[in-house]
Amino acid sequence: MVNVSLNGIYEVTLSVTCAASTKGNQFLFSLTALNFLLAISASLGNAVIFFALRKISSLQPASKLMFQCLAVTDFCVGVFSQPLFAVQLLSIANQRLQLCYILVSINNVAGKALSGVSLFILTAISLDRLCALCLGLTYKSVITFRRTRTMIIWIWLLNISLASLRRFWRLALMTKVMSAFISSALIISAISYLTIYLKLRKYCNTLRASDQDDQSNVRRSAFNIAKYRRTVCTGLYVQVALVTCYLPFGIVMALASTRGYNSSFNVAARLTITLALLNSSLNPILYCWRLRGVRQAVREIIRRPSQLS
Repeated sequence: MVNVSLNGIYEVTLSVTCAASTKGNQFLFSLTALNFLLAISASLGNAVIFFALRKISSLQPASKLMFQCLAVTDFCVGVFSQPLFAVQLLSIANQRLQLCYILVSINNVAGKALSGVSLFILTAISLDRLCALCLGLTYKSVITFRRTRTMIIWIWLLNISLASLRRFWRLALMTKVMSAFISSALIISAISYLTIYLKLRKYCNTLRASDQDDQSNVRRSAFNIAKYRRTVCTGLYVQVALVTCYLPFGIVMALASTRGYNSSFNVAARLTITLALLNSSLNPILYCWRLRGVRQAVREIIRRPSQLS
């Protein structure tokens, strides 16, 4: 049994998580190599994105700060969570169970905190884009850089606290609390993007029906809408990518908690964790694809790496 002071379902989960693979060590070594490669791509890609975001002026300071926070979160996954998971797989292959228990305990807190921060920041981005559409000229005075920075600090503190309490206090209670927060964040994001879509459609119909004498204003408004849509779509695509990558792991954990933890859960959990961690390597690609200014800044940084300083 586990030699760490754990109890109940967490002890069972830990024992099964660190059990030898039914697919053999070759499966573990292949998955380890893949996770190390993804860790390198996530850390380097998000570091470049962070500095690229600093160079563009098309984003509002508050919006830019939130995207930078996402890049920092994904960078932390690349330099911390994913390498730890890769070493965890190696410890299982080499039957270093005590080391595996320690790594699982650390990554259990770090992984949930980082994924929670990403989800909450994406929810904040959806609300920020909705506020930009609804507030108009008063947006900059309401959504300030200082208020956004304070919100981000609270998001980090909240998620670190929830993840730590879930690990060291009441597992069942804190799991329900975290599930409620996750559900609320997803619902808020869905409502925000739906509201944005409906308001944009109504606004575009109004522009099309505007007087022919006001075509210059129509063209200017159309340009602003195009730029606004790019930032909205970027946040939406990043959020869809996050849900897509993390959903299989959530399904596996839900099935395991109802049907019991076994060898099939073991294989599925390791594969779906890798898929969830893959999200941090996908996000830089999405930023470059959707944000022209980021794409151009990344090209300049790659051509002249000295610009990072």
